[in-house]
Amino acid sequence: MLLSGTVVADADTVIPDGAVVVEDDIIVAVGDRSTCRDQYPDHEHRACDVLVPGTVGGHVHSVQSLGRGIADDTELLEWLSEYVLPMEASLSADGMRAAAELGYLELIESGTTTCIDHLSVAHADEAFEAAREFGIRGRLGKVLMDKDSPAGLLEDTDAALEESERLIQRYHGVDDGRIQYAVTPRFAVSCTEACLRGARELADAYEGVTIHTHASENRGEIETVEDETGKRNIHWLDEVGLTGEDVVLAHCVWTDEEEREVLAETGTNVTYCPSSNMKLASGIAPVLDYLDRGINVALGNDGPPCNNTLDPFTEMRQASLLQKVDHLDSEALPATTVFEMATVNGARAAGFDRVGKLREGWKADIVGLETDITRATPLHDVLSHLTFAAHGDDVQFTMVDGEVLMQDGEVLVADADAIRSRAREFAAEMDVTA
Repeated sequence: MLLSGTVVADADTVIPDGAVVVEDDIIVAVGDRSTCRDQYPDHEHRACDVLVPGTVGGHVHSVQSLGRGIADDTELLEWLSEYVLPMEASLSADGMRAAAELGYLELIESGTTTCIDHLSVAHADEAFEAAREFGIRGRLGKVLMDKDSPAGLLEDTDAALEESERLIQRYHGVDDGRIQYAVTPRFAVSCTEACLRGARELADAYEGVTIHTHASENRGEIETVEDETGKRNIHWLDEVGLTGEDVVLAHCVWTDEEEREVLAETGTNVTYCPSSNMKLASGIAPVLDYLDRGINVALGNDGPPCNNTLDPFTEMRQASLLQKVDHLDSEALPATTVFEMATVNGARAAGFDRVGKLREGWKADIVGLETDITRATPLHDVLSHLTFAAHGDDVQFTMVDGEVLMQDGEVLVADADAIRSRAREFAAEMDVTA
C-alpha cells in the first residue's frame, strides 16, 4: 500500500508532498510522493491530508471506559475509593469486555495505535482478547491489589501473582509480538511488600515482560507510603525492585531531588498525564526537569473517569500549555518535544522497537488526519497544528502492523454502533458508588 500526503515522519522531518510505502507489516519507503509512486507503481494508493506515526497511550485504563463522568470534582483517593474501585469490582466478565472494547474503539478512532493499558484485578482475559481482535498494539497487565482494597478487588498475594503468570504464559508475545505483558501492581498503597517484590521476580522470569504501576501522583498517597514504610514513594519502589528501564511509572507528580536522581540513574520511564493531574487536582509533574536529566517521558491520558477522553491530540495540547504556565516560559515543552513524547518516547516506554516514527524498516503503525477543516486553516506549521489544534476526531485512517483498522473515518475491525450500545447497557447496571 502507498499512502500519500504531508508526511510527518518524526518531530524533525516533514515531507510536504510525501508518501509512505507499506509491505506486510513494515514500512519499506518514506519520501517524495512522485518518486515513491514511480518506484511502487503497482501498490494500492490512498491519499490523506497528513500522515503521522500512530500515537502511543503511555498510560491508559481501557476498562474504566464505562465510568466516564461518574466521579467529577473529586481528588484521587476519594475518586478511587468512592467511585472507581467500586465500579471495577462490580463489572462482570461481559461488562469488562464491553468496557475494554469501548476503550480500544476510542483509541483507534482518535489515532492511538499503541497503549500501555492498566486493566483491573478480574477478567483481564477479556481485555486481552479484545485487544487482539481489534488489532491494536498493546502492553497490558492484570492489576495486583493485596491490601487495603475493597471486596471484589482484594486478592491473596500468591493467587494474584499466579494469575499474572498464567496470563503471561497465555498472552505475552502473541500475534507476532503485537501484544505484550506488563506486571501491574496498582500502586504501593494497595500492595504489600511481598506483592511488589513478587512483581519484580515475575517480570525477571520472562523475557520481555515489564512492570507498569502508578507512583507519586498525589500527596496523600505519598504520605501513606511514607507512614507505612518510612520511605518516600520512589525510594520504596526502588528498594522493592520497581525501578529500571523495564518499568513505567505513571504520573510522578510529587518527587524530590533524590527521587529524581533515582529515576535517572535507573533509566525508569515516566508517563506524564496532564489532563488527569489537572482534573484530580494532583499537581503538575516536573517534566522539564525529567527531560533535562535524560529520563524518558511518555504521554498518557489515564482513564476516562479522570480525563474524560482518550484523545491523544488534546493531551498533547494540555501537556505543553500546562508546562508553559507552570514555568511562566512560552518556550517550555515545544511542539516537537510533545510530539516525541506522544510517539517514539511512548513506544520506548512500552518496550516496542521500531515503533513511533515513519522510517524504512519500522513497523507500519500509521495515522492519517484530515486538515480541510476550519480549525486547520491556515496551516502554517503542521507540527503546531498537531499539538495545539488537532483533535482525535480529525483522524480518518488508522493502521497497525500494516493492517487497516479504520478507513475514511469508519472502523473496519468492529461494529462501533453495537459496541456503544452494549456499553450503555452495562453502564446503566454497574455500581458507581461505594
